[in-house]
This record gives sequence, C-alpha cells and structure tokens, in this order.
Amino acid sequence: MNKPVIALLLFSAAFTATSAQYKKITLDDIWGKSVFKTETVSMMQSMKNGVEYCAMSDDGRLLRYDYATGNELGVIFSNADIINTDGTTLKYDNFTFSPDENKVLLATATEYIYRRSTIEENFIFDIATKTTKRLSVNGKQRLATFSPDGKHIAFVRNNNIFITHLENGQEEQVTRDGEKNKIINGGTDWVYEEEFALTKGLEWSPDSKKLAFYKFDESAVKEFSMTMYGTLYPGDYTYKYPKAGETNSTVSIHIYDTDKKQIQPVDVGPEKDQYIARIKWTNNPNQLTLFRLNRLQNKGELLLVNAATGTNEVILTETSDKYIEVGNELTFLADGKTFIWSSERSGRKHLYRCSLDGKTMTQLTSGDFNVITFYGVNEKTKTFYYQSNEEGTVTRTVYSQQLNSSKKTRLSERRGTNSAQFSRGLNFYINTYSSANVPNYITLHNASGKRIKMLKSNADLQKKTQEYGFVNKTFFTFKNSTGTELNGWMMKPADFDSTKKYPVYMFVYGGPGRTTVNDAWEGADFYWHQFLTQNGYIVVSVDNRGTEYRGTAFKQATYMQMGRADVDDQIDAAKYLGTLRYVDKTRIGIQGWSYGGYMSAMCLMRGGEYFKAGIAVAPVTNWRYYDSIYTERYMGLPKDNAKGYDENAPTGNAKNLNDPFLLIHGTADDNVHFQNSVELVNALVNANKQFDFYMYPDKNHGIRGGNARLHLYTKVFAFIQQNL
Repeated sequence: MNKPVIALLLFSAAFTATSAQYKKITLDDIWGKSVFKTETVSMMQSMKNGVEYCAMSDDGRLLRYDYATGNELGVIFSNADIINTDGTTLKYDNFTFSPDENKVLLATATEYIYRRSTIEENFIFDIATKTTKRLSVNGKQRLATFSPDGKHIAFVRNNNIFITHLENGQEEQVTRDGEKNKIINGGTDWVYEEEFALTKGLEWSPDSKKLAFYKFDESAVKEFSMTMYGTLYPGDYTYKYPKAGETNSTVSIHIYDTDKKQIQPVDVGPEKDQYIARIKWTNNPNQLTLFRLNRLQNKGELLLVNAATGTNEVILTETSDKYIEVGNELTFLADGKTFIWSSERSGRKHLYRCSLDGKTMTQLTSGDFNVITFYGVNEKTKTFYYQSNEEGTVTRTVYSQQLNSSKKTRLSERRGTNSAQFSRGLNFYINTYSSANVPNYITLHNASGKRIKMLKSNADLQKKTQEYGFVNKTFFTFKNSTGTELNGWMMKPADFDSTKKYPVYMFVYGGPGRTTVNDAWEGADFYWHQFLTQNGYIVVSVDNRGTEYRGTAFKQATYMQMGRADVDDQIDAAKYLGTLRYVDKTRIGIQGWSYGGYMSAMCLMRGGEYFKAGIAVAPVTNWRYYDSIYTERYMGLPKDNAKGYDENAPTGNAKNLNDPFLLIHGTADDNVHFQNSVELVNALVNANKQFDFYMYPDKNHGIRGGNARLHLYTKVFAFIQQNL
C-alpha cells in the first residue's frame, strides 16, 4: 500500500536530473500530438446508494465500482447499447441518471454557445430494457433536468421552458414569451453565465410539484456584433452584452405550480438594477431562497421566499466597503432550521452555521487561511468536509471537522494540491493529488482518510517527463516596494550554470479570483514552460496583490485601481529578478492571456525600462470595454471612477510603449471583445509606436480548434527568440 507513495517521492527527486540525455520537447508535442496526456477517472460520479460509484472506461463502457474496495462490479451500459430510432449507435457527450438510476439522460450532438452553455439533442435510455427515445422531437434542448421524483424533465428551447412528462411522453409548454435577445426563460444571459458561473435558471422543488425559474428581460441591453468569416459574404453574430456602466437585464424569479398550471412571481424587491446571483430550494418544498446583490456588489442579502405567495423575508445580510463575491456553499441541514454559509466577514473565507429564522450565525472554521471548497456534511456523524490552504498559500489540503466543535482532521496524505470528490452520504471520497512537479495521482479513501486503492498513478506521464528531462519548478518569496511578501516560482534550464546570465520569461495572470503560483501540476502551461527552459530561458511567475487566497485585504488591494498595485508588483518582480547574479536584467520579458494580457501591456507601458519585450493575448485594453458584473465589482461604475478607468488603460498609455510588443486576439471572442485589440492598435498607431499584431479569424477567447494553439505558440516563440 505504501509502495506508490515511495515511487512518487523517488520520481520527484529524480525530476531534478540535469546531465542525462533527454528528448527535446517540440511545440507539436504539446499542442499537436498531445504527447503529455494526463490520465483521469473519466465521468466519475457517486451512485445514489453512496457505496458504489461509476466511471467511464476507455472503450466507452460505464462501469460500476465498489467504494469499499475499489473493485469493478459490472457494466451499467456501453456505447453499443445506445441505439437511435434509426438503428444507428448514438454518440453521447454527457449523461445524467434519473433519481432512481433506472434511466439515463444522454446529451448528443452538443454545440457550445458560450464558455459554459450548450444546446444538445437529448435522449432517454432505459437501462433495464436497453431502449432509447428522444426527449423531444421538436428541436434541440438546453438545461434538461430531471424532477426529484423522476417523472418529469424540464428543459429550455428558444428561450422558453418546457416539461416532458415521462409517464405519457407529453410535452408541456410553460412559458411563451421567450425571444432571442429579448426574453430568456429558464436560462441566463451572457454576463450571468460568465461572471456568476450560472447557466441553469431552473430549479425543481424537493416534492417535484413546483419549478422555480429565472426570467431575463434583456430588451434594453445594448447589442454587440461580431463578424463571422468563412463564407463569401461574412455575417454578424449579435448578442446582448452589458459593458461597464451600461444597462443590465432586468431579472425576475417565478415559480410554476405543475398541478395548478399557474406561475407565481416572486417578490425580489422594488429595485430593478440588481442581481439575483443564486436561487435554491430549502428542504421544505414551500420555501425557496435567493441571494440578491446590489449593482455595486457591496451588499448581499439571502431571502427566504414563500413559494405559494412569492413573499420574502431577509434572513442574512453581507456587506463590504469594497465588494462581495458569490459562493456555492449554501447547504440546508436535515433539521429544517439551519444551513451552512460561507463569508469573508472575518477577512478570510470561512464557513458558518446559520439559522433560517435569521437569529443565529455560528462560525465553524477559523484561522489565517481560506476555505476554498466545501464538500458537504455527514449529518449522521456530525462531520463536515472542506478544502483549504491552511498548510500554505500555494497548497490545497482536505480536512474533516466536527459540526459542534473545532476539532478537525487532516485527511490529505501529502502536501501539495489535494481535491476530493465525495460519495453520496460522504462516507468515501476519491482524492486527486498533484504538486508542482508531480502529475495527478488519484486514490480512493474512506471518510477517515484511509487509502483503499490507487486508481491512477500517471506512471506513463512520469516516465515521459524523465525521458524529456523536465526540470523542477521551485518556489520563492520576495518583498515588493511596500514590504509585502509575494509568492513566486522559478524554472531554470537543466544545464543551469549560476556563473552565467540567462534571459527571463515571466508568465502572468494577476487578476482577481485566480493564482498562478500553486503547488499543483499545471498541464499545458507547464509543458510550454519546460520547452522554454530547454531553449535556454528561465521561466518565472509571481502572484501580485489582487490575487486570491491570501485574505480579503490582499485580494482587495486593487479595488478601484486595477492596473496599479498589481502592475507595480510585477514591475517589482522584474526589478528583484534583475538583482540575481544569474539573470540578464536587460532580457526580461512578460506574457499573459486575458487579464494577464492586460497586465503584460501595462507592465511595458508603466515599467518598460525593466522589460525587454511583452506579449498580450486577448487582453482587456480599457475596462470600459468589459462587462458590467466583473468590472464594476472591482472598479465601481465608470461615472464614479473615471480616473481609475482611464489612467489604468493600455489605450490611454500607448504613448509609453518603447519595447517590442506582440498583440494577439481572436476575432470571435465573445468575452474580451476583439474591439479591445482594435482600439489598442488605434492608440499605438496614433502614438506612432511599432508593434506586432496577429489575429485568429472566428476564434473565441481560448483560441482553440485545429492548429490554432500550435500556430499561436509557434508565433509566440519566434517573437521570444527574436526579442528576448
């Protein structure tokens, strides 16, 4: 049982080998051939009984496993079982069990709309009879969701809500006013999807008799159009996108009574310019909760709604002098009186137990760390489970703790990044471990942390990393000009010689809600950075002020001034690196994507003397061009903070660019619009500044598909070789 751990430690030690012969990494290995593929437990989920789980095999069979032993118990279904009405085998992209697990909802012919939203053709597969039928014959669907009793499936088509009644196959239309770019029923608009990670606007009540849903009136939201190429006469894709300070959708909540066939509107308050970031039923089928935020997102209220009348009462309020972020920890306990909540009111994100009557709020976790993920409560043992960074900012560790005391247990076996996927009932979990230099290592455990079985070791990937001479990523800290300690990591060439001087490539993101300095396996970015070390570059990344998991004060240091303290810290990082005897301070470059692209551009424009060159992919170039929810959360409204918006915009600082600069963007970027780069090009041309610009037709924010990534990084590397 301990042998896999020993092997893992030996591998980590061998990772620093510098003199052995090794293969050269190519960009095609990373983005073409996918040589460094990581093993996972595919489509794993707990079964209803909590003692079994299922996972997908490489040959397309959905297999059942025993949590207690990790042994395979049998086949639930295989690809060959899924037969369409025309006799062909269906290829499915995702599946959802019915509540009794006798049927499976299969999503086929899936098309992505935006980052998280899809439209698909859904089929219902009966496991016992191995028969398949369409959910609807009237066109593709979205957000198909079983009712808790398994008798109905609600879904959205053409911005309207429908319910298929499985007992008789009848399709009922619930709403009729849905219309593209005007009214959305049961789904969410673009900005809710992107910034609240919310796509499904449908929630069944526990007794299956009511369906709560969102309605977005986006009639007054301004439209944004993107030209789509590839045809003789290119067309425009037009959708509603509220930019900072502009009109948002008016959002309302409604409850459909399936027996009475009536819709009850919910009282969400008199203010129309607000956000309803979450809705969730309590265990009581007549009580719905919703979390309401004001436009500035510095006041949030949890409302308890009477489903029969639509009336509400405020049971919890969160306030901040800056902003509040929305979590997913809300969990109602079986006593019907209390729930679990997360809050940053202490200066760190912690868990609380609150009463539904709004009278009590008891802090469960405390300390100088953040709770990152809440896994749930085992009410039989009075134990809850969570992931935190209390072993260090760059780590993630899984813990259990008693509900009624501060007694907790560290469940993770090793320091690094651990994440857990728990069984129903929380008696078992599957742990995915990695570190900066060790790829995913997946193990099965019981709730006390005892390991039952190793599921995936990624031994083949480990072997390849040794064959290719991967170097270790090492962590460091330094103090910025204000005396604040910042975290960083560094990768040096395998034949590193401290008496020589090396060029440095800095990799940056730097924005709210994310870190790049993590003791975790980073996948494609890591392989790209290994490629750079093989070509003689030192690679460095630093987490500046404004990034996550170091407390509210650190995170909110960039409030109203994104592009100030965060950029200062990256400039300070370049200054610090320039003091190291083995760094050529005249050859420090920086690259970032999205917020990181914004940071790269601003670093060249505000600290150009410390950087030799910069690369910005899909950058925001003026926060006025970006969406309302994200931008206003961190920058306030443009009318209230015009100076903050304009002084920290690459478009307003173009005259200060004096270094080689490569700008890259996809023309069909629905998130950070191509407009950002167009306006920066205009500003640079007006300032008579030379630069390199490349665009990818019809590619979105991720610039993926076909050879796009391979082509992009080939161009990036050529620029690095020429200028760094």
